[in-house]
Amino acid sequence: MRSVGIFLMISGLTLIGWFGFQYWHSMDSVQKIEGANVVKGNTDNYTNPFSADDKQINSELPTKNTEFQLGDQMATLVIPSIDLVFDVFLGTDDDVLAKGVGMYQSDLTTTPDVGGHTVLSGHRDSVFSPVGELEHGESLYVRYQGMDYHYEIEKTWITDAEDRSVIVEKDEPTLTLSTCYPFRFVGSAPDRYIIEAKLVDQGDLLDLD
Repeated sequence: MRSVGIFLMISGLTLIGWFGFQYWHSMDSVQKIEGANVVKGNTDNYTNPFSADDKQINSELPTKNTEFQLGDQMATLVIPSIDLVFDVFLGTDDDVLAKGVGMYQSDLTTTPDVGGHTVLSGHRDSVFSPVGELEHGESLYVRYQGMDYHYEIEKTWITDAEDRSVIVEKDEPTLTLSTCYPFRFVGSAPDRYIIEAKLVDQGDLLDLD
């Protein structure tokens, strides 16, 4: 019995150490910023550049002047209301999400410069643990290829993990954040927490120095 107890204790400590390392590894891609006033742009008189005639929904992500490989750091997500900046990596498999926020790759999704549906995912117990605090109307920024894309949250909802209606083609420039739900849940969470935001501005909008 004593040897079994020792084995269980060692196994538990090993698991705690492993999950602790994964948490530290992913949070290394998140930076704290001081104050939401880093944003210089505004939405007055903004005209959506991705008209129905000009928009080019791509068949593979990314498409424009990129040579990214799976797992490469390719963009930055900025959420001023919680004072955080996230590195964004290409892909959403386990290895990529262990590094931080991943950009979903499919024939239905695009990079922000194309004007379609950009989907970012992250773990609920590390990088995306604060996103449940976000409210309607708050700003999300994606910096990609030297351009800042400003989105405003339109809606949030909870859905089943098997829901295939989240990752779909969009006619308007849209940013979706996705993470597991409930946020405080032991084991594999059964649901997904979704945040959907619309593009309201783009340009040289951020000063992160």
